[in-house]
Amino acid sequence: MAIVLYHHPFSRAANVVWMLEELAVPYELKFVDLLAGAQKAPEILALNAMGKLPILTDGATLVTESAAIGLYLADRYAPGTLAPLPDDPARGTYLRWSFFSPSVIEPGLLAKMQGWTYKEGSAGWGAYATMLEAMEGALANGPYVLGEKFSMADMIFGGTIGYMLTFGMLEPRPVFKAYAERLAARPARLRADAINTRSCEEHGIRLPS
Repeated sequence: MAIVLYHHPFSRAANVVWMLEELAVPYELKFVDLLAGAQKAPEILALNAMGKLPILTDGATLVTESAAIGLYLADRYAPGTLAPLPDDPARGTYLRWSFFSPSVIEPGLLAKMQGWTYKEGSAGWGAYATMLEAMEGALANGPYVLGEKFSMADMIFGGTIGYMLTFGMLEPRPVFKAYAERLAARPARLRADAINTRSCEEHGIRLPS
C-alpha cells in the first residue's frame, strides 16, 4: 500500500483515519508509541522535525499537519467530490474553514482556557466571542460547511469541533452539538472510531473513562 499513516489513537492521526475511510483508499497504519516517546526517535524526526503526529507518506510524498494532510488527500483522491475544484467558487469557503481550525479555533480556545493576556488585533485568532459567532456562521447555510455538500473541510473543521466538545473545551452551543452528531453518525466515521478503538486494545492503551 502506498499510503502510510504514522498513528496513535490519542493523537490527531485518529482524525486522519476518518479521512482515509471516507476516501476508501488502501492505507497502512504504523503505530508510534507516544507514551514511550517514540515520536522523538531519529526516524520520526527525519519525517517531521517537530516530533509530532500525524505524519503521512504516499509513495514519495510526505505530508505533516492534520489540515494539510486532509487537503492533500482530498485533492489527490477526491477532486470535485470531497474537494471543490480550483475553479469552483466553493473552493474559497472550503479553504477558509479548513484553515480556520488550526489557525483560529485551536489557539483561540487555548488562549481562553489559559487566560492569556493579548491584544485581539495582534492575535490571528482575534476575540473569543467573535470566533464562536464566526463558527456558527459557517454552519448557517446547511448541515455542512458547503451547505448540503459534505467535504474534507467538515472533517477538519468538524473534527476539531467534535474533539473540543468531547473534552469540554468548547461551549456546547446547539449548532455545534448537532453538527458534531451528524458527523459522528457517518459510516466512515464509525469505521474510523472502531479502528482507533481496536488500536487501543492491541497496544494496551486505556480508553478515556
